[in-house]
Amino acid sequence: MKKLLAALALFAAFSANAEISPNAKQEIAHLFTHLKTSGCEFNRNGTWYNAEKAVAHLNQKYEYLLGKKLISTTEDFIVRAASESSMSHQAYLVKCGDKETKSAVWFKEALTIFRSK
Repeated sequence: MKKLLAALALFAAFSANAEISPNAKQEIAHLFTHLKTSGCEFNRNGTWYNAEKAVAHLNQKYEYLLGKKLISTTEDFIVRAASESSMSHQAYLVKCGDKETKSAVWFKEALTIFRSK
């Protein structure tokens, strides 16, 4: 039990001091650009916003989480900043044309496509 607690403490200390890699920064920048140029709408707490306003909001959350050292990977960004409201915990949605998708799914698909190129 002591070994488990020590390992968890070490993991927590490591993740609290995590730095984001240049590759993750590039991927996140791509996701911002992809959303901004998509022509899609973004739903936050029941209100639809254009992609430019969505990017501004998500960037604000991203910068805050970076400052707290809570993002070290692109997946961290998607889960912690781009999936749901921090206040209401309602899932964010992306609507492109008539198709609505949870933002977490939308961003993960965009990331998969980006990584495959």
